[in-house]
Amino acid sequence: MQRFTISLDEDLAREFDRLIAERGYRNRSEAVRDLLRGQLEAARQQPAAAGHCVANLSYVYNHHERDLAERLTTLQHGHHDLTVATLHAHLDHDNCLESVILKGPTARVRAFAEALTAERGVRHGSLNVVAVEVAQSSHGHGYAPKGKAAHPHLKPKS
Repeated sequence: MQRFTISLDEDLAREFDRLIAERGYRNRSEAVRDLLRGQLEAARQQPAAAGHCVANLSYVYNHHERDLAERLTTLQHGHHDLTVATLHAHLDHDNCLESVILKGPTARVRAFAEALTAERGVRHGSLNVVAVEVAQSSHGHGYAPKGKAAHPHLKPKS
């Protein structure tokens, strides 16, 4: 058996202890093991990341966390080919909610979302992925310059 130490803020520790009591765990270690098993199994069951997708990544973060907002923006700019738009909402004096619309190869979108949510200070990250078929359109919408009317359309699969 291996041991490791984690740090939790007081509120999170209190909530975790409440969950442990509600579910009848004997201790924190058993609860953490079950949470890890659940996450590992969910990762194993994820379908292969082939093809393209559109996705929404939502997360909450404390904007007072040192350089976090700048790190998140830098990551998004570094993946400008995947990042379509970002909605930023102020929840209270400390916390912000961001929702990032993404599109591109599914494996790259998932890897980018994991990198964003792995940043220290990001909480409650959730990615919703929709598989799409990419088709080139030859029709114009009346505003494209001559010879530039073709563009990709992303059609949800199903």
